[in-house]
Amino acid sequence: MPIKIEPFKISVPQNEVDSLRERLARTRWALELDNEDWSYGVNGTYLRELVAYWQDGFDWRAQEARINAFPHFRAEIDGVPIHFIHVRGKGPNPVPIILNHGWPWSFWDFKDVIMALADPATHGGAPEDAFDVVVPSLPGFAFSGPLDRNGVGYVETADMWVRLMKELGYEKFVTHGGDAGAFVSARLGHAHAESIMGVHLSFPILPGVPYDAVGPADFTEDERALVAAQDRGPGAFYHVLINAFDPQTLAWALHDSPVGLAAWLLLRRRAWSDCHGDVETKFDKDTLLTHLSLYWFTNSFIGSQLFCRASAFHQPMALANDVKPEISVPTAVAILPKDLMYRPRSIVAAHSDLRQWTVFPSGGHFGAAEEPKRMTDDIRSFVRPLRSSAPAKA
Repeated sequence: MPIKIEPFKISVPQNEVDSLRERLARTRWALELDNEDWSYGVNGTYLRELVAYWQDGFDWRAQEARINAFPHFRAEIDGVPIHFIHVRGKGPNPVPIILNHGWPWSFWDFKDVIMALADPATHGGAPEDAFDVVVPSLPGFAFSGPLDRNGVGYVETADMWVRLMKELGYEKFVTHGGDAGAFVSARLGHAHAESIMGVHLSFPILPGVPYDAVGPADFTEDERALVAAQDRGPGAFYHVLINAFDPQTLAWALHDSPVGLAAWLLLRRRAWSDCHGDVETKFDKDTLLTHLSLYWFTNSFIGSQLFCRASAFHQPMALANDVKPEISVPTAVAILPKDLMYRPRSIVAAHSDLRQWTVFPSGGHFGAAEEPKRMTDDIRSFVRPLRSSAPAKA
């Protein structure tokens, strides 16, 4: 059955913008003791500063206009509403690519790579490196909602993306992803190899490989140093337990309190990015608040949690077939030194058709948002030798 795709424009009603400001003005602040170093969680001085700007200085309409400068679309696939950006490339034969965000990201984390990939001649590249760029919101996130059922995770999303790309006219395409988006991209390379030209990951997820399958002997000396430098604290993964086992309880609070939502998401932006404790070295206030506003105005925090819950119960990534290596299409991995997970190169090579392995000198969990130029260059270099197998445009 054909998928109906319609143009979409983001237009938050003014009463919603006004209501947000009123809620922010009525915030009941918590007591805070001895938390200047963020050791108890989000620091109140910075949170008050950010919230004050959200209330009185942040211009949502200006950010909305920036977002609407890209062509947006909506579709329904298997009863799931899907939002996506679709930018046609400027070049002799653009290769289609789908960019998959993670949690607590949004589609807007790719804002600085979309045009660099689609129009390389004006962004430091050659026209021959052009891509047709598709950037969806994962099911349940932002405008890909609301979900009306549980059980929509990365497995179901990979199936939907194949249908979406075929409807857009792409029989084969490249896929990139970080965090939850890496689960989707890896699944595409495993379960839908006939549709995938290549898989580019900024988070080394491997189908069928449990997280505890890697031991100390699998790491080289340089890799052990890299893992030590990631310096993941004991709280780095407790969100996974909440997402998987208690999403609704947290959602009641964060859907009612914009400051609560801000604190929960801000902590991850600061702790998981390569910002050395100063989140605004990676994300200025307007960027932070645009992401927060997207979650708030779309009432989608619970949708993002439900996606993560549905995905968590497939772990370790369930296998769809017995093909070896599990990701049988050309694969590239970009390692960001402050990300949340590392897999030894030897393990990745054993479970994929690994063609490119790049260790970035900086960057954390929000790969393309933190290092847009390096990520763009890495994707370009990976896909360049694959272009000869790309179907010509009709």
